[in-house]
Amino acid sequence: MALIDVVKWDGSLDQFVWKFPSENLRSGTQLVVKQGQWAVFVKGGRMLDVFGEGTCTLHSGNLPLLTSLISLPFGGNTPFQAEVWFINKLTKLNNRFGTSSPLQLEDPKYGLIVPVRAFGMYGLRVQEPRKFLETLVGTARVFGADKIVEYFRGRVLSAISSNIGAALGQKNISIVQMAAHLDEISEFCREKVSAEFKKYGLELVNFFFESINVPSTDPSYIKLKQIKEKAAELNVIGRDIYQYDKSMDVLKTAAGNEGTGGAAMQAGIGMGMGAMMGSQIGNQAGQMMTQLPPGGAATPPPFAAPPAPQFHVVLNGQQLGPFPISVLQQMIPAGTFSPATMVWRQGLAGWQMAATIPELGALFAPAPGTPPPLPPPPPPVG
Repeated sequence: MALIDVVKWDGSLDQFVWKFPSENLRSGTQLVVKQGQWAVFVKGGRMLDVFGEGTCTLHSGNLPLLTSLISLPFGGNTPFQAEVWFINKLTKLNNRFGTSSPLQLEDPKYGLIVPVRAFGMYGLRVQEPRKFLETLVGTARVFGADKIVEYFRGRVLSAISSNIGAALGQKNISIVQMAAHLDEISEFCREKVSAEFKKYGLELVNFFFESINVPSTDPSYIKLKQIKEKAAELNVIGRDIYQYDKSMDVLKTAAGNEGTGGAAMQAGIGMGMGAMMGSQIGNQAGQMMTQLPPGGAATPPPFAAPPAPQFHVVLNGQQLGPFPISVLQQMIPAGTFSPATMVWRQGLAGWQMAATIPELGALFAPAPGTPPPLPPPPPPVG
């Protein structure tokens, strides 16, 4: 086979690696490495001499590693055999990735497992030609960008599946809030994916998520949204009030159910109330007996103040309560309870605004020493 006089590659935007078709070289062959390329000499699977951009004449002086391996003599047209691999320094930016099946992630705030889909794009280029050839190329003659994307698809998805969850947990981001934090999640995952690419001599130029989403009809996602809404409601009206109101709802629902279960609940409530009243009457009778003087003259029982009134209120179109006045007072600073809030208590003919009820109107009165509102400015003269 004829000896080769010129070794070069015209290059392709879609190829990272190309192997020169002949291995029959000689001392004096011209090596042409164009801009944006490397040329690597390989012998017996070993990566030897690397050349950057430029044109040079091959001889033992500029092939030190190859010369030491095959004892290449200096001068003349001495033939030798070696593989020449050209590597493109191009940056391939539009490499897409996406999850073929949803990732099962735990929401860091609410603890539910939710299926999540992720789609995005990354860019890469060869940074270390020796390492790249040693770990990826093998016996292939051409190694295009599509093969690299295919080769790394599993590694990219494996990296993002573990690191999306880690990013959510570290930054305390709920799955329902992911769309507003794509940049933060992308940056967190980019660092992890970049370390994976670096093992193969590649540099990750950019990495970002275009979308991280959950199927809106998924039952776990629907439940997660409901939990988030309940948490928001709790923050608005206060934890104690929320728990009180939900407890009342549970009792009312259970007692109102038809059938033996509801009857049993109603009977249980009635028996409990009866037992409580009986206990109170027994205690009062015992106190009266112990308080009788030796002559048998009875002393009056201790004065018991009448029970404090409790009010039902309308909040966000829903009837809640009843609440004592002390609880309603705590709702005023948050703006949940205002003079215009509709209220009702036993003894009222119908719903009224809170400000019209004497015992509630005092809650909105200004504190002593508070100046009255400023008068309106006088009309302009003329």
